Amino acid sequence: MRQRQRRTFARLLGSLVLVSAAGLTGIGSSAAPASAAAPRPLGQIVPAPADTSPGGSPYTIGSATRIGVTPGSPEAQRIGAYLADILRPSTGYALPVTTARGNTGIRLLLDAGDADEGTLGDEGYRLTSTQASVTIAANTPAGLFHGVQTLRQLLPAKVEKKTRQTGPWQIAGGSVTDAPRYAYRGAMIDVSRHFFTVAQVERYIDQLALYKINELHLHLSDDQGWRIAIDSWPRLATYGGQTQVGGGKGGYYTKADYRAILDHAASRYMEVVPEIDAPGHINAALASYAELNCDGVAPPLYTGTHVGFSSLCVPKDVTYAFYDDVVREVAAMTPGRYVHIGGDEAQSTSKEDYATFMDRAQPVVRKYGKTVMAWHQIVDATPVPGAVAQYWGTTGDEADVAAAAQAGTRLVMSPANRAYLDMKYDAKTKLGTNWAGYVDVDKSYAWDPDTFVRGVPAGAVLGVEAPIWSETLSTSAQIEYMAFPRLQSIAEIGWSPAATHDWASYKVRLAQQGPRMSALGIGFYRSPLVPWV
Repeated sequence: MRQRQRRTFARLLGSLVLVSAAGLTGIGSSAAPASAAAPRPLGQIVPAPADTSPGGSPYTIGSATRIGVTPGSPEAQRIGAYLADILRPSTGYALPVTTARGNTGIRLLLDAGDADEGTLGDEGYRLTSTQASVTIAANTPAGLFHGVQTLRQLLPAKVEKKTRQTGPWQIAGGSVTDAPRYAYRGAMIDVSRHFFTVAQVERYIDQLALYKINELHLHLSDDQGWRIAIDSWPRLATYGGQTQVGGGKGGYYTKADYRAILDHAASRYMEVVPEIDAPGHINAALASYAELNCDGVAPPLYTGTHVGFSSLCVPKDVTYAFYDDVVREVAAMTPGRYVHIGGDEAQSTSKEDYATFMDRAQPVVRKYGKTVMAWHQIVDATPVPGAVAQYWGTTGDEADVAAAAQAGTRLVMSPANRAYLDMKYDAKTKLGTNWAGYVDVDKSYAWDPDTFVRGVPAGAVLGVEAPIWSETLSTSAQIEYMAFPRLQSIAEIGWSPAATHDWASYKVRLAQQGPRMSALGIGFYRSPLVPWV
Protein backbone atom coordinates (compact mmCIF):
# COMPACT_ATOMS: atom_id res chain seq x y z
CA MET A 1 0.00 0.00 0.00
CA ARG A 2 2.88 2.40 0.78
CA GLN A 3 4.33 1.94 -2.72
CA ARG A 4 0.91 2.65 -4.25
CA GLN A 5 0.60 5.80 -2.10
CA ARG A 6 4.03 7.02 -3.24
CA ARG A 7 3.10 6.44 -6.87
CA THR A 8 -0.18 8.27 -6.32
CA PHE A 9 1.57 11.19 -4.67
CA ALA A 10 4.14 11.37 -7.47
CA ARG A 11 1.38 11.49 -10.06
CA LEU A 12 -0.31 14.26 -8.06
CA LEU A 13 2.87 16.34 -7.96
CA GLY A 14 3.39 15.84 -11.68
CA SER A 15 -0.12 16.97 -12.46
CA LEU A 16 0.25 20.00 -10.20
CA VAL A 17 3.40 21.02 -12.06
CA LEU A 18 1.54 20.80 -15.34
CA VAL A 19 -1.37 22.83 -13.95
CA SER A 20 0.99 25.48 -12.64
CA ALA A 21 2.84 25.64 -15.95
CA ALA A 22 -0.41 26.10 -17.80
CA GLY A 23 -1.53 28.84 -15.41
CA LEU A 24 -4.69 26.93 -14.58
CA THR A 25 -6.59 26.47 -11.32
CA GLY A 26 -8.40 23.17 -10.65
CA ILE A 27 -12.11 23.68 -10.05
CA GLY A 28 -12.91 22.95 -6.41
CA SER A 29 -9.35 22.09 -5.41
CA SER A 30 -6.04 23.79 -4.79
CA ALA A 31 -2.47 22.66 -5.25
CA ALA A 32 -0.77 20.98 -2.32
CA PRO A 33 2.80 22.05 -1.52
CA ALA A 34 5.44 19.58 -2.67
CA SER A 35 6.57 19.01 0.91
CA ALA A 36 3.13 17.91 2.08
CA ALA A 37 2.78 14.50 3.68
CA ALA A 38 0.74 11.86 1.89
CA PRO A 39 -2.96 11.86 2.81
CA ARG A 40 -4.24 9.40 5.36
CA PRO A 41 -4.90 5.94 3.85
CA LEU A 42 -8.60 5.25 3.40
CA GLY A 43 -8.73 2.44 5.95
CA GLN A 44 -6.97 4.32 8.73
CA ILE A 45 -10.09 5.44 10.60
CA VAL A 46 -12.22 4.29 13.54
CA PRO A 47 -14.46 2.34 13.20
CA ALA A 48 -12.67 0.38 10.47
CA PRO A 49 -14.65 0.54 7.20
CA ALA A 50 -16.08 -2.60 5.64
CA ASP A 51 -14.19 -2.22 2.36
CA THR A 52 -11.64 0.15 0.85
CA SER A 53 -10.22 0.37 -2.67
CA PRO A 54 -7.30 2.82 -2.72
CA GLY A 55 -6.11 4.26 -6.01
CA GLY A 56 -5.82 7.40 -8.07
CA SER A 57 -4.96 10.94 -7.11
CA PRO A 58 -6.24 12.52 -3.89
CA TYR A 59 -8.78 15.29 -3.73
CA THR A 60 -7.58 18.56 -2.21
CA ILE A 61 -10.04 20.95 -0.58
CA GLY A 62 -9.24 24.46 -1.72
CA SER A 63 -10.56 27.99 -1.79
CA ALA A 64 -12.83 27.20 -4.74
CA THR A 65 -14.34 24.07 -3.20
CA ARG A 66 -18.11 23.95 -2.95
CA ILE A 67 -20.24 21.46 -1.04
CA GLY A 68 -22.89 20.21 -3.43
CA VAL A 69 -25.95 18.48 -1.99
CA THR A 70 -28.91 16.64 -3.46
CA PRO A 71 -31.50 19.17 -4.66
CA GLY A 72 -34.84 19.10 -2.88
CA SER A 73 -33.50 17.42 0.26
CA PRO A 74 -33.53 19.59 3.38
CA GLU A 75 -31.68 16.87 5.30
CA ALA A 76 -28.89 16.74 2.74
CA GLN A 77 -28.65 20.52 2.99
CA ARG A 78 -28.44 20.31 6.79
CA ILE A 79 -25.68 17.72 6.57
CA GLY A 80 -23.84 19.92 4.09
CA ALA A 81 -24.13 22.88 6.45
CA TYR A 82 -22.91 20.71 9.34
CA LEU A 83 -19.84 19.70 7.34
CA ALA A 84 -19.17 23.28 6.29
CA ASP A 85 -19.38 24.42 9.93
CA ILE A 86 -16.66 21.91 10.83
CA LEU A 87 -14.33 22.71 7.92
CA ARG A 88 -14.61 26.50 7.61
CA PRO A 89 -12.82 27.62 10.81
CA SER A 90 -9.71 25.47 10.28
CA THR A 91 -9.39 25.75 6.49
CA GLY A 92 -10.41 29.39 6.23
CA TYR A 93 -12.35 28.59 3.05
CA ALA A 94 -15.89 29.77 2.31
CA LEU A 95 -17.13 26.31 1.28
CA PRO A 96 -20.59 27.39 0.10
CA VAL A 97 -23.31 24.73 0.25
CA THR A 98 -25.16 24.53 -3.06
CA THR A 99 -27.80 22.43 -4.79
CA ALA A 100 -26.37 23.25 -8.21
CA ARG A 101 -25.42 20.09 -10.06
CA GLY A 102 -21.75 19.50 -10.77
CA ASN A 103 -18.98 16.94 -10.84
CA THR A 104 -16.39 18.76 -8.77
CA GLY A 105 -15.86 19.67 -5.13
CA ILE A 106 -17.42 17.84 -2.20
CA ARG A 107 -20.66 16.11 -3.24
CA LEU A 108 -23.23 14.73 -0.78
CA LEU A 109 -25.76 12.63 -2.66
CA LEU A 110 -28.86 10.86 -1.42
CA ASP A 111 -28.71 8.42 -4.30
CA ALA A 112 -26.43 5.47 -3.82
CA GLY A 113 -27.58 3.82 -7.06
CA ASP A 114 -29.29 0.51 -7.58
CA ALA A 115 -26.07 -1.48 -7.31
CA ASP A 116 -25.36 -0.20 -3.79
CA GLU A 117 -28.89 -0.06 -2.40
CA GLY A 118 -28.78 -3.52 -0.82
CA THR A 119 -25.13 -3.27 0.17
CA LEU A 120 -25.42 0.01 2.02
CA GLY A 121 -28.79 -0.47 3.70
CA ASP A 122 -30.17 2.26 5.94
CA GLU A 123 -26.90 3.53 7.40
CA GLY A 124 -24.19 2.69 4.90
CA TYR A 125 -22.44 4.99 2.45
CA ARG A 126 -19.95 4.99 -0.42
CA LEU A 127 -17.15 7.57 -0.46
CA THR A 128 -15.29 8.08 -3.72
CA SER A 129 -12.27 10.38 -3.94
CA THR A 130 -10.68 11.56 -7.19
CA GLN A 131 -8.55 14.51 -8.15
CA ALA A 132 -11.70 16.40 -9.20
CA SER A 133 -14.08 15.61 -6.34
CA VAL A 134 -14.90 13.64 -3.23
CA THR A 135 -18.39 12.16 -3.34
CA ILE A 136 -20.41 10.59 -0.52
CA ALA A 137 -23.49 8.69 -1.67
CA ALA A 138 -26.03 6.98 0.56
CA ASN A 139 -29.58 5.66 0.58
CA THR A 140 -30.57 7.69 3.63
CA PRO A 141 -29.56 10.88 5.45
CA ALA A 142 -28.16 8.75 8.29
CA GLY A 143 -25.83 7.02 5.85
CA LEU A 144 -24.79 10.35 4.39
CA PHE A 145 -24.04 11.65 7.88
CA HIS A 146 -21.91 8.61 8.73
CA GLY A 147 -20.01 9.13 5.50
CA VAL A 148 -19.26 12.69 6.57
CA GLN A 149 -17.67 11.31 9.77
CA THR A 150 -15.38 9.19 7.62
CA LEU A 151 -14.49 12.26 5.53
CA ARG A 152 -13.61 14.14 8.73
CA GLN A 153 -11.30 11.38 9.89
CA LEU A 154 -9.55 11.15 6.53
CA LEU A 155 -8.55 14.80 6.80
CA PRO A 156 -5.70 15.94 9.08
CA ALA A 157 -6.68 16.05 12.77
CA LYS A 158 -6.22 19.82 12.92
CA VAL A 159 -9.27 20.21 10.70
CA GLU A 160 -11.25 19.91 13.96
CA LYS A 161 -9.73 23.07 15.41
CA LYS A 162 -11.69 26.31 15.62
CA THR A 163 -8.87 28.54 14.37
CA ARG A 164 -7.23 28.89 10.96
CA GLN A 165 -4.70 26.11 10.26
CA THR A 166 -2.33 25.42 7.39
CA GLY A 167 -3.19 22.75 4.82
CA PRO A 168 -3.11 20.90 2.59
CA TRP A 169 -6.54 19.33 3.16
CA GLN A 170 -6.38 16.11 1.18
CA ILE A 171 -8.51 12.97 0.96
CA ALA A 172 -6.71 9.94 -0.44
CA GLY A 173 -7.81 8.68 -3.84
CA GLY A 174 -10.00 5.61 -4.08
CA SER A 175 -13.28 4.48 -2.56
CA VAL A 176 -14.79 3.34 0.74
CA THR A 177 -17.89 1.16 0.81
CA ASP A 178 -19.17 0.87 4.34
CA ALA A 179 -22.17 -0.26 6.38
CA PRO A 180 -22.62 -1.27 10.02
CA ARG A 181 -22.44 -4.78 11.47
CA TYR A 182 -25.18 -4.07 14.03
CA ALA A 183 -28.25 -1.83 13.85
CA TYR A 184 -27.93 -0.74 17.50
CA ARG A 185 -24.69 1.02 18.49
CA GLY A 186 -25.27 2.86 21.70
CA ALA A 187 -23.80 4.81 24.56
CA MET A 188 -25.46 5.48 27.90
CA ILE A 189 -24.88 8.41 30.22
CA ASP A 190 -26.08 8.29 33.81
CA VAL A 191 -27.51 11.73 34.59
CA SER A 192 -29.10 10.55 37.85
CA ARG A 193 -26.15 9.90 40.18
CA HIS A 194 -24.72 13.23 39.02
CA PHE A 195 -26.75 15.62 36.91
CA PHE A 196 -25.39 16.80 33.57
CA THR A 197 -26.80 19.83 31.80
CA VAL A 198 -28.29 19.96 28.32
CA ALA A 199 -25.07 21.52 27.01
CA GLN A 200 -22.97 18.75 28.56
CA VAL A 201 -25.15 16.03 27.05
CA GLU A 202 -25.05 17.75 23.65
CA ARG A 203 -21.27 17.89 23.81
CA TYR A 204 -21.18 14.14 24.46
CA ILE A 205 -23.58 13.55 21.57
CA ASP A 206 -21.23 15.40 19.22
CA GLN A 207 -18.29 13.28 20.36
CA LEU A 208 -20.24 10.04 19.95
CA ALA A 209 -21.36 10.98 16.44
CA LEU A 210 -17.77 11.04 15.16
CA TYR A 211 -17.62 7.30 15.82
CA LYS A 212 -21.01 6.48 14.24
CA ILE A 213 -22.90 5.83 17.49
CA ASN A 214 -26.63 5.92 16.73
CA GLU A 215 -28.33 5.36 20.12
CA LEU A 216 -28.16 7.61 23.20
CA HIS A 217 -29.45 5.90 26.35
CA LEU A 218 -30.33 8.40 29.09
CA HIS A 219 -30.52 6.95 32.61
CA LEU A 220 -33.09 9.45 33.87
CA SER A 221 -34.04 8.13 37.31
CA ASP A 222 -32.35 6.42 40.22
CA ASP A 223 -32.11 6.51 44.00
CA GLN A 224 -30.11 9.75 43.95
CA GLY A 225 -32.21 11.82 41.56
CA TRP A 226 -35.18 12.04 39.20
CA ARG A 227 -34.14 14.02 36.13
CA ILE A 228 -37.19 14.43 33.88
CA ALA A 229 -40.25 16.62 34.47
CA ILE A 230 -43.53 14.69 34.72
CA ASP A 231 -46.56 16.98 34.74
CA SER A 232 -48.87 14.52 36.47
CA TRP A 233 -46.36 13.90 39.27
CA PRO A 234 -44.44 17.21 39.48
CA ARG A 235 -42.59 16.54 42.75
CA LEU A 236 -40.62 13.77 41.07
CA ALA A 237 -38.43 16.40 39.46
CA THR A 238 -38.86 19.44 41.68
CA TYR A 239 -38.21 17.51 44.91
CA GLY A 240 -36.69 14.21 43.78
CA GLY A 241 -34.29 15.97 41.43
CA GLN A 242 -32.84 18.50 43.83
CA THR A 243 -29.76 16.56 44.92
CA GLN A 244 -27.17 14.02 43.73
CA VAL A 245 -24.31 11.85 44.96
CA GLY A 246 -22.34 13.72 47.60
CA GLY A 247 -25.14 16.20 48.28
CA GLY A 248 -24.76 18.55 45.33
CA LYS A 249 -27.68 20.58 44.02
CA GLY A 250 -28.72 18.10 41.33
CA GLY A 251 -31.15 19.27 38.68
CA TYR A 252 -33.64 18.02 36.14
CA TYR A 253 -34.71 18.48 32.53
CA THR A 254 -37.83 20.43 31.81
CA LYS A 255 -39.80 19.15 28.86
CA ALA A 256 -38.22 21.91 26.78
CA ASP A 257 -34.78 20.77 27.93
CA TYR A 258 -35.56 17.19 27.00
CA ARG A 259 -36.79 18.29 23.57
CA ALA A 260 -33.52 20.17 23.07
CA ILE A 261 -31.57 16.97 23.75
CA LEU A 262 -33.87 15.01 21.43
CA ASP A 263 -33.46 17.59 18.67
CA HIS A 264 -29.69 17.69 18.98
CA ALA A 265 -29.46 13.91 18.97
CA ALA A 266 -31.72 13.75 15.90
CA SER A 267 -29.48 16.23 14.10
CA ARG A 268 -26.65 13.72 14.65
CA TYR A 269 -28.86 10.80 13.54
CA MET A 270 -28.99 9.42 17.06
CA GLU A 271 -32.09 7.92 18.67
CA VAL A 272 -32.70 8.69 22.36
CA VAL A 273 -33.61 5.79 24.66
CA PRO A 274 -35.06 7.15 27.94
CA GLU A 275 -34.75 4.92 31.00
CA ILE A 276 -37.06 5.03 34.02
CA ASP A 277 -35.59 2.41 36.33
CA ALA A 278 -38.05 0.28 38.33
CA PRO A 279 -39.02 -1.45 40.56
CA GLY A 280 -35.67 -0.81 42.26
CA HIS A 281 -33.34 2.19 42.04
CA ILE A 282 -36.44 4.25 42.87
CA ASN A 283 -35.69 6.13 46.11
CA ALA A 284 -35.99 9.58 44.49
CA ALA A 285 -39.61 8.79 43.56
CA LEU A 286 -40.39 7.22 46.96
CA ALA A 287 -39.00 10.32 48.69
CA SER A 288 -41.16 12.55 46.50
CA TYR A 289 -44.48 10.75 47.09
CA ALA A 290 -45.19 8.96 50.38
CA GLU A 291 -48.10 7.01 48.87
CA LEU A 292 -45.70 5.05 46.67
CA ASN A 293 -44.25 3.40 49.79
CA CYS A 294 -45.87 0.34 51.31
CA ASP A 295 -45.91 1.97 54.77
CA GLY A 296 -47.02 5.36 53.43
CA VAL A 297 -43.89 7.06 54.81
CA ALA A 298 -41.53 8.86 52.45
CA PRO A 299 -37.83 8.10 52.99
CA PRO A 300 -35.29 10.93 52.92
CA LEU A 301 -33.51 11.88 49.74
CA TYR A 302 -30.40 9.80 49.19
CA THR A 303 -26.92 11.02 48.26
CA GLY A 304 -24.87 7.86 48.73
CA THR A 305 -23.84 5.16 46.29
CA HIS A 306 -25.25 1.92 47.73
CA VAL A 307 -27.73 -0.02 45.57
CA GLY A 308 -30.56 -2.47 46.08
CA PHE A 309 -32.29 -0.89 49.07
CA SER A 310 -35.37 0.67 47.41
CA SER A 311 -38.48 -0.78 45.82
CA LEU A 312 -41.85 0.30 44.56
CA CYS A 313 -44.75 -1.17 46.51
CA VAL A 314 -45.84 -3.83 44.05
CA PRO A 315 -49.23 -4.72 45.66
CA LYS A 316 -50.50 -1.09 45.68
CA ASP A 317 -52.77 0.10 42.87
CA VAL A 318 -51.24 3.59 43.04
CA THR A 319 -47.94 2.08 41.87
CA TYR A 320 -49.45 1.25 38.50
CA ALA A 321 -51.29 4.56 38.18
CA PHE A 322 -47.96 6.27 38.80
CA TYR A 323 -46.14 4.05 36.35
CA ASP A 324 -48.73 4.50 33.63
CA ASP A 325 -48.58 8.28 33.96
CA VAL A 326 -44.79 8.36 33.81
CA VAL A 327 -44.52 6.07 30.80
CA ARG A 328 -47.34 7.89 29.02
CA GLU A 329 -45.61 11.26 29.36
CA VAL A 330 -42.12 9.99 28.56
CA ALA A 331 -43.38 8.05 25.52
CA ALA A 332 -45.32 11.08 24.27
CA MET A 333 -42.17 13.22 24.41
CA THR A 334 -39.87 10.64 22.83
CA PRO A 335 -39.95 10.00 19.06
CA GLY A 336 -37.66 6.96 19.32
CA ARG A 337 -38.76 3.35 19.38
CA TYR A 338 -37.72 2.36 22.88
CA VAL A 339 -38.57 3.01 26.52
CA HIS A 340 -36.09 1.37 28.88
CA ILE A 341 -37.74 0.15 32.08
CA GLY A 342 -34.59 -0.75 34.04
CA GLY A 343 -35.23 -3.77 36.24
CA ASP A 344 -31.70 -4.34 37.57
CA GLU A 345 -30.52 -4.79 41.16
CA ALA A 346 -34.06 -5.01 42.59
CA GLN A 347 -32.72 -6.65 45.72
CA SER A 348 -35.47 -5.27 47.96
CA THR A 349 -38.22 -6.65 45.71
CA SER A 350 -39.15 -10.29 46.23
CA LYS A 351 -38.78 -12.63 43.29
CA GLU A 352 -42.55 -12.97 43.04
CA ASP A 353 -43.15 -9.22 43.27
CA TYR A 354 -40.44 -8.57 40.69
CA ALA A 355 -42.06 -10.87 38.17
CA THR A 356 -45.47 -9.37 38.94
CA PHE A 357 -44.26 -5.81 38.42
CA MET A 358 -42.30 -6.48 35.24
CA ASP A 359 -45.19 -8.44 33.75
CA ARG A 360 -47.50 -5.49 34.44
CA ALA A 361 -45.02 -2.78 33.41
CA GLN A 362 -44.20 -4.16 29.97
CA PRO A 363 -47.76 -3.89 28.56
CA VAL A 364 -47.83 -0.23 29.65
CA VAL A 365 -44.85 0.50 27.42
CA ARG A 366 -46.48 -1.31 24.52
CA LYS A 367 -49.77 0.48 25.13
CA TYR A 368 -48.04 3.79 24.42
CA GLY A 369 -46.47 2.54 21.21
CA LYS A 370 -42.94 1.78 22.37
CA THR A 371 -40.69 -1.26 22.41
CA VAL A 372 -39.70 -2.58 25.81
CA MET A 373 -36.04 -2.43 26.71
CA ALA A 374 -34.70 -3.52 30.11
CA TRP A 375 -31.57 -4.78 31.82
CA HIS A 376 -31.13 -8.51 31.35
CA GLN A 377 -32.79 -9.35 34.69
CA ILE A 378 -36.05 -9.00 32.77
CA VAL A 379 -35.57 -12.65 31.89
CA ASP A 380 -36.53 -13.41 35.53
CA ALA A 381 -40.03 -12.34 34.50
CA THR A 382 -41.54 -13.02 31.07
CA PRO A 383 -40.19 -10.72 28.33
CA VAL A 384 -42.97 -9.67 25.97
CA PRO A 385 -42.58 -10.38 22.25
CA GLY A 386 -40.13 -7.92 20.73
CA ALA A 387 -38.54 -6.97 24.07
CA VAL A 388 -34.84 -6.12 24.16
CA ALA A 389 -32.72 -7.27 27.11
CA GLN A 390 -29.54 -5.31 27.81
CA TYR A 391 -26.87 -7.70 29.06
CA TRP A 392 -24.44 -6.29 31.62
CA GLY A 393 -22.99 -9.46 33.12
CA THR A 394 -19.34 -10.45 33.12
CA THR A 395 -19.15 -14.23 32.73
CA GLY A 396 -21.28 -15.06 29.69
CA ASP A 397 -22.60 -18.24 31.32
CA GLU A 398 -26.12 -16.96 32.10
CA ALA A 399 -28.27 -19.83 30.83
CA ASP A 400 -31.48 -17.87 31.44
CA VAL A 401 -30.31 -15.08 29.13
CA ALA A 402 -29.41 -17.58 26.43
CA ALA A 403 -32.80 -19.29 26.86
CA ALA A 404 -34.62 -15.96 26.50
CA ALA A 405 -32.63 -15.20 23.35
CA GLN A 406 -33.50 -18.63 21.97
CA ALA A 407 -37.16 -17.79 22.65
CA GLY A 408 -36.92 -14.56 20.63
CA THR A 409 -35.76 -11.88 23.06
CA ARG A 410 -33.16 -9.68 21.37
CA LEU A 411 -29.99 -8.63 23.19
CA VAL A 412 -27.97 -5.45 23.42
CA MET A 413 -24.55 -6.37 24.73
CA SER A 414 -22.90 -4.28 27.46
CA PRO A 415 -20.72 -6.71 29.44
CA ALA A 416 -19.49 -4.68 32.39
CA ASN A 417 -15.93 -6.02 32.21
CA ARG A 418 -15.69 -4.92 28.59
CA ALA A 419 -18.14 -2.10 27.85
CA TYR A 420 -18.71 -0.20 31.13
CA LEU A 421 -16.77 3.03 30.65
CA ASP A 422 -16.73 3.87 34.35
CA MET A 423 -14.53 0.88 35.23
CA LYS A 424 -11.04 1.91 36.28
CA TYR A 425 -8.33 1.46 33.67
CA ASP A 426 -5.92 0.12 36.28
CA ALA A 427 -5.14 0.36 39.99
CA LYS A 428 -3.79 3.90 39.56
CA THR A 429 -7.01 5.31 38.07
CA LYS A 430 -8.50 7.79 40.53
CA LEU A 431 -11.99 7.92 38.99
CA GLY A 432 -14.49 5.13 38.50
CA THR A 433 -15.06 1.81 40.23
CA ASN A 434 -13.54 -1.65 39.83
CA TRP A 435 -16.28 -4.08 40.86
CA ALA A 436 -16.10 -5.66 37.37
CA GLY A 437 -12.29 -5.52 37.32
CA TYR A 438 -9.86 -3.19 35.60
CA VAL A 439 -10.62 -2.52 31.95
CA ASP A 440 -7.84 -1.06 29.82
CA VAL A 441 -8.33 -0.37 26.13
CA ASP A 442 -7.22 -3.79 24.93
CA LYS A 443 -9.80 -5.52 27.12
CA SER A 444 -12.58 -3.23 25.91
CA TYR A 445 -11.75 -4.34 22.37
CA ALA A 446 -11.19 -8.06 22.98
CA TRP A 447 -14.67 -9.57 22.77
CA ASP A 448 -17.34 -10.59 20.28
CA PRO A 449 -20.98 -9.66 20.99
CA ASP A 450 -22.29 -12.69 19.13
CA THR A 451 -20.42 -15.21 21.25
CA PHE A 452 -19.91 -13.54 24.66
CA VAL A 453 -22.99 -15.23 26.16
CA ARG A 454 -22.80 -18.91 25.43
CA GLY A 455 -25.82 -20.46 23.74
CA VAL A 456 -27.16 -17.26 22.18
CA PRO A 457 -28.41 -18.05 18.67
CA ALA A 458 -27.17 -16.31 15.56
CA GLY A 459 -29.04 -13.09 14.87
CA ALA A 460 -30.23 -12.58 18.46
CA VAL A 461 -27.78 -9.74 19.16
CA LEU A 462 -29.25 -6.40 18.13
CA GLY A 463 -26.09 -4.51 18.95
CA VAL A 464 -23.81 -3.07 21.61
CA GLU A 465 -23.84 -0.24 24.12
CA ALA A 466 -21.18 1.48 26.23
CA PRO A 467 -22.72 2.70 29.51
CA ILE A 468 -20.99 5.21 31.77
CA TRP A 469 -22.24 5.40 35.36
CA SER A 470 -21.63 8.63 37.22
CA GLU A 471 -21.25 7.77 40.90
CA THR A 472 -17.69 9.15 40.75
CA LEU A 473 -18.06 11.45 37.74
CA SER A 474 -19.45 14.97 37.95
CA THR A 475 -17.89 16.95 35.09
CA SER A 476 -17.61 16.61 31.33
CA ALA A 477 -13.85 16.33 31.67
CA GLN A 478 -14.24 13.32 33.95
CA ILE A 479 -16.78 11.69 31.65
CA GLU A 480 -14.46 12.15 28.67
CA TYR A 481 -11.38 10.85 30.49
CA MET A 482 -13.19 7.63 31.35
CA ALA A 483 -15.03 7.26 28.03
CA PHE A 484 -12.16 7.88 25.64
CA PRO A 485 -10.50 5.90 24.17
CA ARG A 486 -12.62 2.89 25.24
CA LEU A 487 -15.72 4.31 23.56
CA GLN A 488 -13.99 3.87 20.20
CA SER A 489 -13.49 0.18 20.96
CA ILE A 490 -17.21 -0.38 21.48
CA ALA A 491 -18.02 1.76 18.43
CA GLU A 492 -15.75 -0.36 16.24
CA ILE A 493 -17.12 -3.62 17.61
CA GLY A 494 -20.61 -2.36 16.81
CA TRP A 495 -19.87 -1.03 13.31
CA SER A 496 -17.02 -2.93 11.69
CA PRO A 497 -17.16 -6.47 10.26
CA ALA A 498 -15.90 -9.07 12.73
CA ALA A 499 -13.17 -10.04 10.24
CA THR A 500 -11.53 -6.60 10.65
CA HIS A 501 -11.08 -6.94 14.43
CA ASP A 502 -7.39 -7.15 15.18
CA TRP A 503 -5.80 -5.48 18.21
CA ALA A 504 -2.40 -5.02 16.55
CA SER A 505 -3.82 -2.93 13.72
CA TYR A 506 -6.57 -1.33 15.80
CA LYS A 507 -4.18 0.18 18.35
CA VAL A 508 -2.31 1.89 15.51
CA ARG A 509 -5.51 3.36 14.09
CA LEU A 510 -6.60 4.34 17.61
CA ALA A 511 -3.26 6.06 18.21
CA GLN A 512 -3.96 8.27 15.21
CA GLN A 513 -7.15 9.44 16.93
CA GLY A 514 -5.10 11.05 19.67
CA PRO A 515 -4.38 14.33 17.86
CA ARG A 516 -8.01 14.49 16.70
CA MET A 517 -9.33 14.09 20.24
CA SER A 518 -6.87 16.73 21.43
CA ALA A 519 -8.02 19.10 18.68
CA LEU A 520 -11.61 18.55 19.87
CA GLY A 521 -10.65 19.36 23.45
CA ILE A 522 -11.16 15.80 24.73
CA GLY A 523 -8.85 15.03 27.64
CA PHE A 524 -8.57 11.29 27.01
CA TYR A 525 -6.68 8.58 28.87
CA ARG A 526 -3.34 7.90 27.22
CA SER A 527 -3.20 4.15 27.73
CA PRO A 528 0.39 2.84 27.70
CA LEU A 529 -0.87 -0.01 25.51
CA VAL A 530 -1.42 2.38 22.58
CA PRO A 531 1.44 3.95 20.54
CA TRP A 532 -0.02 7.45 20.62
CA VAL A 533 0.98 9.84 17.87
